[in-house]
Amino acid sequence: MPPRAKYTKEEIINRAFEMARKRGIEAVVARELGKELGTSSSPIFTAFKNMEELHNEVRKVAMKEFEACIHDALNYTPAFKYVGMKMIEFAMKEPKLFQLLYMREHDGRETYTMLINELGDTVGVCIEIMQKEYDLSEQEAELLFRQVWLHTFGICVLVAGKVCRISPEEISEMLSVEFQGTLMLIKSGTFKTIPVTGKELGK
Repeated sequence: MPPRAKYTKEEIINRAFEMARKRGIEAVVARELGKELGTSSSPIFTAFKNMEELHNEVRKVAMKEFEACIHDALNYTPAFKYVGMKMIEFAMKEPKLFQLLYMREHDGRETYTMLINELGDTVGVCIEIMQKEYDLSEQEAELLFRQVWLHTFGICVLVAGKVCRISPEEISEMLSVEFQGTLMLIKSGTFKTIPVTGKELGK
């Protein structure tokens, strides 16, 4: 029979989560986690196949933290701007968790669409609201959402990486400018992809 675990899976996940929250997921290694638990690494590998499995569980807890920040989005107008501001706030207050969720390296197969889909049901709700409030087609609303979210993500990276400090007022203005500018462009019917042309450098 396998040895009886001294700690439950939930206890190990919670301790690993707190480590990731303070020091980043890269700090959650078996030896250090064992020290945090006051034991060896044996209980960890009794409860989990490997550290990757544990890291995935920590990500799930981190996602629940993020979802708790935006759960009441539909009580605010515009809902998608509220989601954006709360996402940036989360990146400010929980930089290590934001990095864990949205700034981790992938195997090269992750697409921009897949990354957006990790936001969950919020995406569909925001797109539906955009369609109704601004008389957009589903395709236009998706384009608007993707563009504004990309802008929002860029701000999140700046604050989570402590590259610079941005005030709530500046954030609100940035999101409004991006949203209104993109909306006007879509509504004008003149949007098109403009390719870069010209001579190659050095020739």
